Amino acid sequence: MPAIEVAQFISRSDNYAVLLHDPKSGKTAAIDAPDADPIIAFCKERGWTLSDIFVTHKHFDHIEGIPPLQAAYECEVVGPEASAAETGIYDRTVKDGDSFEWAGVKIDVMETPGHTLDHVSYYLPSEKTVFVGDTIFSLGCGRVIEGDHAMMWDSLKALRELPDDTKLYCGHEYTLTNGKFALTVDPQNAALAARVAEVEKLRAAGKPTLPTTIGAEKKTNPFLRADDPMLMRGLGMAGAKPSAVFAEIRTRKDKF
Repeated sequence: MPAIEVAQFISRSDNYAVLLHDPKSGKTAAIDAPDADPIIAFCKERGWTLSDIFVTHKHFDHIEGIPPLQAAYECEVVGPEASAAETGIYDRTVKDGDSFEWAGVKIDVMETPGHTLDHVSYYLPSEKTVFVGDTIFSLGCGRVIEGDHAMMWDSLKALRELPDDTKLYCGHEYTLTNGKFALTVDPQNAALAARVAEVEKLRAAGKPTLPTTIGAEKKTNPFLRADDPMLMRGLGMAGAKPSAVFAEIRTRKDKF
């Protein structure tokens, strides 16, 4: 059984705030800090005290809430080494291959650049959970802003190698729009069609579509399937490099 409780709720318009809570120690960590007020309100409601913030990347909608949260809780901020100088708000930095312990749970750090160059993901093997920020979305992936398509493809492949039953938490509720696009590039995928139908019902009921799992995304997310022969043929790119196929899919999504 997982030792850590995970709470997820909307912050800002479509960002997710995610809190980890250890009932034994009382420690509570936030994955990113889109907005301080919802996090403070949630902690007060639960009687939790924020002890840590784990930052995935430097974008404003992921770190805006950090200064007021530090003032309210004196929490420690852990962030990617690559953006430490630029942000100036991390108490401790991490890089690819690092591992650290939080509330008795091992957390592995994976550098997953492409959306930004500093992007990291946090993998908790014992909890079968990974927090990927804006690298993967359900049925989608982050826009390639600072890196290049080959870099982003490598990051997606690394996350794809995690066990299928790994729960995946990401930074935004984009699944419905992602699903509508995914059907344009992978229309014969029955698993994708079923997932989009499920997502439509969830969103119509005002429910979240996350978390998802690595296994589910491998079957339905076209950005994780750029090396799938059926998808490649459908795009008219049979035999192409998977990174080129990924670039084509991402470019189409940028214009969707």
